[in-house]
Amino acid sequence: MSTEVIAGLMILFMLIIMFLRVPIGIAMMLSGVIGYSIIDDFSTLTYYMKGSSFAQMASHSLAVIPLFLFMGNLAARSGISRSLFVGVNAFIGHRRGGLALAAVGGCGLFGAICGSSLATAATMGSVALPEMKRHGYHGALATGALAAGGTLGILIPPSIVLIIYAILTEQNIVKLFMAAMVPGVMAVIGYMLVIAIVVKLNPHYADKAEKSSWGERGRALIELIPASILFIGVLGGIYGGVFTPSEAAAYGVVGTIIIALINRQLTWKTFGECIKQTAVNTGMIFVIILGADMFNAFLSLSGMPQALADWIVDSDMTPMLVLLVMLGVYLVLGCLMDSLSMILLTVPIFFPAIMSLDFGMTYEQTALWFGIICLIVVEVGMITPPVGMNVFIINKIADGVPMRDTFVGVLPFLASDFVRVILLLLFPVLTWGIIPD
Repeated sequence: MSTEVIAGLMILFMLIIMFLRVPIGIAMMLSGVIGYSIIDDFSTLTYYMKGSSFAQMASHSLAVIPLFLFMGNLAARSGISRSLFVGVNAFIGHRRGGLALAAVGGCGLFGAICGSSLATAATMGSVALPEMKRHGYHGALATGALAAGGTLGILIPPSIVLIIYAILTEQNIVKLFMAAMVPGVMAVIGYMLVIAIVVKLNPHYADKAEKSSWGERGRALIELIPASILFIGVLGGIYGGVFTPSEAAAYGVVGTIIIALINRQLTWKTFGECIKQTAVNTGMIFVIILGADMFNAFLSLSGMPQALADWIVDSDMTPMLVLLVMLGVYLVLGCLMDSLSMILLTVPIFFPAIMSLDFGMTYEQTALWFGIICLIVVEVGMITPPVGMNVFIINKIADGVPMRDTFVGVLPFLASDFVRVILLLLFPVLTWGIIPD
């Protein structure tokens, strides 16, 4: 039996035990250990494991993960989400569909602080849904806008998934953050255009709210000042070269604590809950990283990624067709798996194949472009029927809205996502064009 066949069988085994509810990190580790032992021997494996576990966890690059997670947990409990929604709503909430527009805008701003799609959806949903319900918004529009808006947390920097992709592919984290900015802004604008079109075609979906006075707008702007300072400090510090990503995350943690104290939202109990949740999430991510490292070592030993790359190069498939096939795989997996697990599972297989093809760009430009495209398609999977994770979270918060309405509500936003993917495929410069040489 060839090593490539063994690799294929182990991937199948891993998927089967994952569907049997075995955690993804453990499934990857088991598959890697069994496959490695079959191809080589267990004693060689133990030598590898002794050094690799320490090397993985001792990496300075990983320090940014718990810091950004802690920042996100604090932000979710500090009143920032409410101030963002109120601030945006004060200026556009009086328009038809304005509350939905404000929710998407708030999701974009909160995603720039939080870095998690699920946390963005849940936090902004708890703030915006009661207001939209009070103003008689149709359940499809309200839940669809928030489910789609929540996906901005995974794309707009800082993004945990982007950090993991950078580590896996040995790319610069700052450049990846910069590459995500234009697609992130495109996503916000696209979602807002969708809302404007939906309420134009279905006026009964949303009523107009009262126009805020200039005094109310002024107070809303004042409430936005702390979050703006935090946003500018984190991203401006990274892009300006003042902070490394880890230092920016530490600054963000301190800034979020100060904002929570100013808003009188931070108690010892909530602070302890934030630490506990951060520890749980960090442990989960690190177990997945360890499992992925073991699985990737087995794949490298089997030669499967290189064999796949060689097969693609020797085939008659065009580079763009190969990429579209891979994006199709991401779209299917995105309906069934979380984004981090998907990236850790597929990038070691797909990345060497993509980098062996000629897209008319430099190595770094191709790596940045592929990462952003993958992230967007993963994001689309989070709101794609029948198993979009964001859809279930928002529907659970929106008491009384049928699941069917929520899935119907996200369909126009999916159309916007597909248009954005096509634009990025046709014009890769939208990702790396703003990055200085």
